[in-house]
Amino acid sequence: MAILAFILTFIVMIEHIYIMILEMFFANTNLAAKTFGVEKELLANKKVQTLFANQGLYNGFLAAGLVWGLFFAGAGMAETVQIFFLSCVVVAALFGGATSSKGILVKQGLPAVLALVVVLLV
Repeated sequence: MAILAFILTFIVMIEHIYIMILEMFFANTNLAAKTFGVEKELLANKKVQTLFANQGLYNGFLAAGLVWGLFFAGAGMAETVQIFFLSCVVVAALFGGATSSKGILVKQGLPAVLALVVVLLV
């Protein structure tokens, strides 16, 4: 069960690293337009690119917290760190699903919920 918890949390971490990179460095691309369901013309706007970069930074913080919980937190603290940051991802997915796109609930929320449940069961 601990291996499954690690794998699921690792998947959530990688997902947020990917989102961070896409939002911070590749916001003005066809891939970003398709991924986020917005028109490329909107992504060409410098203010929108700045907003995306800012959002990417927050996704990077989520990923960094999961890196900490998976690889650097002490044995007594690793689970707590993972639970906190996975919970943050779940809350972000709920908010995103309510305000932006229902797809976020599946793409971002479901992996985080699965990881959170397994971490809590370990």
